Amino acid sequence: MRIVINQSNYIPWKGYFDLIHDADVFVFYDDVQFTKNDWRNRNRVKTADGPQWMTVPVGRDLNRRINEVTLPDHHWQGKHWRTLEQLYGKAPFFDRYREFLAGIYLGRQWDRLSDLNQTLIQWVAGELGITTRIMHSHDVPVGGSGANRVLGIAQAIGASEYVSGPAGRAYLDPAAFADAGITLTWKSYDSYPEYAQFHPPFEHAVTVLDLLFHTGPGAPHYIWGWRDAARTMESHAG
Repeated sequence: MRIVINQSNYIPWKGYFDLIHDADVFVFYDDVQFTKNDWRNRNRVKTADGPQWMTVPVGRDLNRRINEVTLPDHHWQGKHWRTLEQLYGKAPFFDRYREFLAGIYLGRQWDRLSDLNQTLIQWVAGELGITTRIMHSHDVPVGGSGANRVLGIAQAIGASEYVSGPAGRAYLDPAAFADAGITLTWKSYDSYPEYAQFHPPFEHAVTVLDLLFHTGPGAPHYIWGWRDAARTMESHAG
């Protein structure tokens, strides 16, 4: 069983969904410390002047877990919706997602960051055809902290393989995973193909919404489908 454990991010980039797609079980790891100036409450969109941040205001109290972060006001919601409309309203597939996203930003008021993030992530995963099982770390009764807790959650769920993004190299202990009989795999984000994106030069490190608005149902090809196509070509060539 392949496991991925990750904090929820605000409308994350395509690599986040590449990880979810790789997993049999994806665990939202939101009962951990919220980190300032990180991807938890912000992401980037593409503008004529380059990438621009869209940030969800979370107040000044940083001594909270991600799932404890409350949103002090709702003014940002209309602002973010107008930004998406202005930047992507003429994209080929914007209208395909308009109704759902208008409901997210204009149809309800969000009080907790984790609820907002997880709702958007699970919606995007569905649009991409991802069928990975979703769990929450607070439902897995494992003690400890940091890398030890990550390993403990993986063991409790019955992982045979743990897939981590490159940032995991800074804190995960390969020897500990090996001792636990769990294969540790490092995800590579190299060689994603480009697509027809507004405002060249091309930028990969933007919200996945950029990809959806430009490519619609073809989006999975630009995240993982291109690898399958490349493997098929290699096998035919061999």
